[in-house]
Amino acid sequence: MFSSNVMSMIYPKKLSSGDEIRIIAPARSLKLISEGVRLIANKRFEELGLKLSFGEHVNEFDEFCSSSIESRIQDLHNAFKDPNVKAIITVIGGFNSNQLLEFIDWELIKKNPKVFCGFSDITALNNAILTKTGLVSYYGPHYSSFGQKLHFDYTLKNFVQAIMKDKPYEIVQSDTWSDDLWYMEQESRKLIENPGFLVINEGECEGTIIGGNITALASLKGTEYFPCLKDSILFIEDDEEVLPHHFDRLLCSLIQLPQFKEVKGIVIGRFQNASKMSREKLEKIIKTKYKLSKIPVIANVDFGHTDPKMTFPVGGKAKLRVSKKSKSHIIIEKH
Repeated sequence: MFSSNVMSMIYPKKLSSGDEIRIIAPARSLKLISEGVRLIANKRFEELGLKLSFGEHVNEFDEFCSSSIESRIQDLHNAFKDPNVKAIITVIGGFNSNQLLEFIDWELIKKNPKVFCGFSDITALNNAILTKTGLVSYYGPHYSSFGQKLHFDYTLKNFVQAIMKDKPYEIVQSDTWSDDLWYMEQESRKLIENPGFLVINEGECEGTIIGGNITALASLKGTEYFPCLKDSILFIEDDEEVLPHHFDRLLCSLIQLPQFKEVKGIVIGRFQNASKMSREKLEKIIKTKYKLSKIPVIANVDFGHTDPKMTFPVGGKAKLRVSKKSKSHIIIEKH
């Protein structure tokens, strides 16, 4: 079993113009994505100078809006095998990525490292890939995310910083954000003013980024796929189905892990409106956890199930400075 504090991380080669990206559906199917959204997404990649190809089984569709394990594994393995493919991006999230873990050829991935990007349910793959191979992957927009016609600049800039450039970058706050069904109404977006980071516990730390969607991450506990927490910074978020008491329970389950004492800080993504998570409720959830009292915690950061969203490396290095008196900083140092 890979342990991130023992084995060296593998950082994939950055993308450049002319590179091929393979789109795969390890969770839900491409069939869910409308033709209009696909056309916009395809154009965005073309404008970046990136060529798209699609897994053979991405349009398969069953009663779970997904496809068989065999189909999904085949597309995943083929994408890593193909030397022409320089990056792999997932179609969309879902609920069943962890079905694939026991069938993945980890040596194949380790011998063919390349950019892998997705978020939400893809958290299971992000963290399992890190744990089993040492390959750093990216928690960022799906292929479907690129289908947003308006207000995509922040997301695109962050994606390019993480995937196509080598320099460290700072996670800056967006001016506005949205929690609308943009794929249903592209021309009429509802923007909300961003109140900025929520500083909960002050402090400074640096460490290895672990996490993503907290529900998907928690589903790996007790398995060989759960990542090492030594000297880590947890980046966690969840969707509208997770209410404050659900998030509290999930967070408690992570805190109660024996290795949690190795965690150096926590960064929490923005919650959706339907989650009913207020700044006051979140602060109370954190403040009532005595094991968190001595580590920095910052929230309302631009990642998760709202837009725009940043891209960060799972297994990469970050530096965190959380302060009420001066500007807080989240720096992605190595990606």
